[in-house]
Amino acid sequence: MTLPSLSIRENTTSPDLLAPRPRNHSHSPAKAKEWTESEWESLDSSVRRRMLESDGEDRAWSILARAARKVLRKYSTSFFIVTRFLPPRKREAVDIIYAAVRYPDEIVDTFDLEAGKKSQRLRSWREAYEAALALGSLRKSVEAGLPVFAAGFAEVVRRYGIPEEHYHSFLDAMEMDADPRFFSTLGDLIESYVYGSAIVVGYFLTYVYGAADNSALGRALRSSNNLGIALQLTNFLRDMAEDLRRGRLYIPLEMLQEEGLSVTDLASGDKQDVQRRLQKRLAQAIESYYRLSEHDLDAFAPDCQPAIKACVGVYRALANRILEAPHGISERVSVPLIHKFKFLPLSKYWRIPLSYVIPRA
Repeated sequence: MTLPSLSIRENTTSPDLLAPRPRNHSHSPAKAKEWTESEWESLDSSVRRRMLESDGEDRAWSILARAARKVLRKYSTSFFIVTRFLPPRKREAVDIIYAAVRYPDEIVDTFDLEAGKKSQRLRSWREAYEAALALGSLRKSVEAGLPVFAAGFAEVVRRYGIPEEHYHSFLDAMEMDADPRFFSTLGDLIESYVYGSAIVVGYFLTYVYGAADNSALGRALRSSNNLGIALQLTNFLRDMAEDLRRGRLYIPLEMLQEEGLSVTDLASGDKQDVQRRLQKRLAQAIESYYRLSEHDLDAFAPDCQPAIKACVGVYRALANRILEAPHGISERVSVPLIHKFKFLPLSKYWRIPLSYVIPRA
């Protein structure tokens, strides 16, 4: 990996020294408890059994999609809500995509494993994805004992013509999370990490959403590229303190240096006024990418545009709320549910309560 230049790194610590001193986080909203590795394994076993007992590929797909919807509902209220406005078949594919990116993310973020074990789990998952592609059908992949969400994602790749290598780029980014490094500039951050962690995920979704016409796919992919950057930078802005506790920094060192901050300053919580300036600078970059993505939103299939516009509105509101939060980077901010509703199509509000009525997965 390319390391930041010495001139940028002079006043920084190494990633394994980032953990800040203990703070009082009572003002931060509580996060829902993540599933343990054993709970994920239990879900996989239960879903596999019911898929194998089902009659036909379509029924197996439906069982898997319901389980994936459970994962999305558990881990992301905002994305769960906005994707309820997609057409049913596309919505099922998006739910399965989410589960297939959520699980590797949990390996590196949540599972109680040493770094080497995390990398081993990610390699096994990558191998399962490759095996599922080679087997050529969802049913055969599940019968072979492959993880159901890896098998499901391979089926999405086949159905929607997603380039197979994009998921490898995503898993490369997850490998980087298991062995984090610093990023010298915003361009370095986007090229080295955000491309794999967010941009290619946007590409997955774009192939599922579809383009407005045969000539619009390139513009739709350009929009998803910019939106993926905006969404990921928004997450970095929100999760700065949490990432630091995990030994990660997703803020370009160049930005820190230009504000007179070191990584130690950021981790310690000192210099709150300078940290605010840093947040505002990052927020300006985020807003520029939201605007770029909006230029090409009309390139997506019309039946998916309401969901994409709602996603832009909700996450843009999150970025704004972060800047208004009184406790700086130590506060994990969210958008209240009542505020999310103003970005959703009024004629389809009925889908929200209905989507919470889900068969047991």
